[in-house]
Amino acid sequence: MNRRTVLRAGAGLLAGGAALALPPAPLAGAAQAAPAADPTDGWTQTSFTYSWHKPWNLDLSERHSYSGGVHRMWAYATDEPFDQDSATDPRTEMRWKVDYATGNHMWDADVYLPSGTDGATFVQILRGVHPAGTYATDIMLNVYNTSGGTVRRYDGTVLKTGAYNTWFNVKIAHQASSGTGTVKVYFDDSLVLTVDDRGPATRYFKNGVYNHGSGRAEARFRNIRYWTR
Repeated sequence: MNRRTVLRAGAGLLAGGAALALPPAPLAGAAQAAPAADPTDGWTQTSFTYSWHKPWNLDLSERHSYSGGVHRMWAYATDEPFDQDSATDPRTEMRWKVDYATGNHMWDADVYLPSGTDGATFVQILRGVHPAGTYATDIMLNVYNTSGGTVRRYDGTVLKTGAYNTWFNVKIAHQASSGTGTVKVYFDDSLVLTVDDRGPATRYFKNGVYNHGSGRAEARFRNIRYWTR
């Protein structure tokens, strides 16, 4: 795939000591709203390993730091690709070494996107082995420099605005099958997207910063977890 083409596709008191009025107690037998289900209910946290994709001519320390439980990853548009013979865009990413073709798999992390990061992928499902003529990814989440940081599925559906300079949790749950599977995306445990995947493949998660734009792009991650079911 050529560079720059990947995106097409309780009671208290009031001031002065007045008692704070309590809301009326619910009537006996009245229906109570059920608490929202946690997306990880029924899932098992599972260990995982990863390797690094980063500009081939640089040490990892030049594009990544780790402190206080936070991974920071950045890449410049002028950086080299991850392989000297590759024509892909520059990146600094964790390549999860948990390849799968079927089953239920969930990527989970808190994400921080600094202002100015534009046209960069911060998490994706890469279809490492896929039939000829089919897409290379099942999903990419990209951030753009509009509306205080806009997160989109690829360069299309808007999933979040005001995403810059704040931590938010992202979960991507993939129900993969030998046919067409389903991908669900949650922000702060609220479902924001349900889409089909791109058909049979052997794939894996990647997170970091894959710079399709200009200038410097950065993403930060903490509490990175993997779930299976």
